[in-house]
Amino acid sequence: MKLPSEVVVDSFLPTFRALLASELDDRGFTQQEIADRLGVSQPAVSKYVMDKVEKEGIVATDDRVRDTVERIAEGFDDGTVDDYNALSEVVGLVRALEDRGPICELHERESPFLRGKGCDICVAGDDSSLLVENEVLGDVRRAVRRLKGIEGVAEHVPNVGTNVAQALPDADAPSDVAAVPGRVYAMNGRVHVPANPEFGVSKNVSEVVLSAARSDSSKRGALNLATSDELLEAASVSGMHAVGFDADRDDRRETVEEAFADGVPDIAYHRGGFGVEPVAYVIAEDAPGAVEKVEGILRS
Repeated sequence: MKLPSEVVVDSFLPTFRALLASELDDRGFTQQEIADRLGVSQPAVSKYVMDKVEKEGIVATDDRVRDTVERIAEGFDDGTVDDYNALSEVVGLVRALEDRGPICELHERESPFLRGKGCDICVAGDDSSLLVENEVLGDVRRAVRRLKGIEGVAEHVPNVGTNVAQALPDADAPSDVAAVPGRVYAMNGRVHVPANPEFGVSKNVSEVVLSAARSDSSKRGALNLATSDELLEAASVSGMHAVGFDADRDDRRETVEEAFADGVPDIAYHRGGFGVEPVAYVIAEDAPGAVEKVEGILRS
């Protein structure tokens, strides 16, 4: 009898570390820097980069593994990924590979009695709601990192700050929406993120996300930028649909939902009011999708 965790330790982890070590080595990291990142010794890193550690083929060639290695290495390189983010990415990857993926296949290879039984031991024991929450938090983290890397985006951050949010499926309250505590802000031409995302920490962006999801359950992500003619014109050039609403009304939720009566637009914006800064909300299926739309707008 071999536990799934043994497969992760014996087959997945050495392969993943070897791939990540090689990628970081290619990016100019020293072996000691790589060792510190991976939590191993410098001699172990030397073996990884010299290709003296046997890799498990079905793990090494999996697109999800390759994508995660590249994403973490790039984040370490440009400073947008810290050790916590990297660990979260790897844990999420392991969970994905345990669900009818390479880890599942390797487990069946080591334990033939599992073959043909439709085994779901690895995933059945997890709290499904917790898994979904982790996925949403992961989406917001990835979206924020991508937002930081968009050239010129800091110029469009409102004085009150920006937030990136994503709702759980069937969300019905701000506590079901993940965002960045304290908001994302611009300083010296760069975007700064004060903390990792949490649930229930956003008000205005959460209201827009919840209103969008009530109108169209597939729309669960959004972020806010400063409203400007330049931004709206660029969105139009990009083929995006924008709808305005009145910021002065007290019933913000009802006002936004009225704006979504004919469908959820790509952008919902207002021109501000007394003590209210003009803000445009970019809406998509999820938080990374909203950031992708922002990239399209700014390219225009």
